[in-house]
Amino acid sequence: MKPVPILTAILVTAFLYFIVVERDALLAFAAGTDAKTESTEDTTDQTPENAAAETDMDSAAQGAVRVVAIHSTTRVVDNAVVLRGQTEADRQVEVRAETSAQIISSPLRRGTHVKTGQVMCELDPGTREASLAEAQARLEEARAGVPATQARIEEARARLEEARIIDNAASKLSEGGFASETRVASAQASVRAAEATVAAAQSGLQSTQASIQSAEASVAAAEREIDRLTLKAPFGGLLEADTAELGSLLQPGSLCATIIRLDPIKVVGFVPETEVDRIVIGAMAGARLTSGQEVTGQVSFLSRSADSLTRTFRVEINVPNPDLKIRDGQTAEIAIASDGAQAHLIPQSALTLNDKGHLGVRTITSENTVRFMKVDLLRDTPKGIWVSGLPENIDVIIIGQEFVTDDVAVLPTYQELGQ
Repeated sequence: MKPVPILTAILVTAFLYFIVVERDALLAFAAGTDAKTESTEDTTDQTPENAAAETDMDSAAQGAVRVVAIHSTTRVVDNAVVLRGQTEADRQVEVRAETSAQIISSPLRRGTHVKTGQVMCELDPGTREASLAEAQARLEEARAGVPATQARIEEARARLEEARIIDNAASKLSEGGFASETRVASAQASVRAAEATVAAAQSGLQSTQASIQSAEASVAAAEREIDRLTLKAPFGGLLEADTAELGSLLQPGSLCATIIRLDPIKVVGFVPETEVDRIVIGAMAGARLTSGQEVTGQVSFLSRSADSLTRTFRVEINVPNPDLKIRDGQTAEIAIASDGAQAHLIPQSALTLNDKGHLGVRTITSENTVRFMKVDLLRDTPKGIWVSGLPENIDVIIIGQEFVTDDVAVLPTYQELGQ
């Protein structure tokens, strides 16, 4: 067997072994002279003081986790309550018919400014004016019967007085033996008859008065029916849609016009029950619309009853809108002023959860160990998030907080917020 192939195989195997298994040693061997020279120079340049410092740093860093933190101090921040809501018209009404009739007025077009009392729809009166005249005639007739009835009452009372005088005289004569019992009985019968006549006359007067009241009610009903023929605007505002068309038939409840008032306009939001105690009537508030327009106003209403589904409370803000640029139904971001609070401004990424699911931050103690602290969110801003519930001065971990837990030693590097 020839030795050349065997030697070639051995050399190739050894080469592959050094490349694959002993690659680091091979590279070190290839750069052996330079590495030794640099190592010698570095050892020569290193002083005893530098060597001691590096030894101390290595001892301190042994087992510590490197993190990035910030020094944070509390500041007073306007503790606004931030909500999302929408704009609503200050007043809105649907003017509807109360009687059946045909429209005889020309329609007003949507967007028209209307004034209080302006006619929206006018209906055909038909025979209603004739019905009013008939009711008024019956009223006059009933009133005309009052004097005759009163005269009959006076006549009946006079006859009753006469009968009583005759009865009294007959009774006295009968006591003296000058009148018979028959005459006394006749006088008493006359008194009773006169009393019955007076009662009948008074009953007739009551009947006449009832007729008058009935006639007055008929007149009032006829006048009210005529008043219903003219549908007017209850307040000034804008027409949201065209009024009913000329010639159309309106039934009771049919829509004539829809009127909205946009000055002032309301910005409406719903505040959670955890924040409702921070809002008071009259507090200043601002809103930013989706168009970018910013408006200010005052809180005019805060509901005392929560929504049964969302458990939130309705809050309304009155905003001046003289040029009517703000429309009904626009989405708005609302901020309602509240008492100032002490808070820390930290990056939103610094927030984390502990094993119990509590939201907070991980902080650095004076012994360079980690401690988790719960926080309350106040406001989100482009520069960071405002939180409360921390001491006045605190070191907050902003990078690496997810890789450490309580009492773990850390080696922090501090930076300014915003770097």
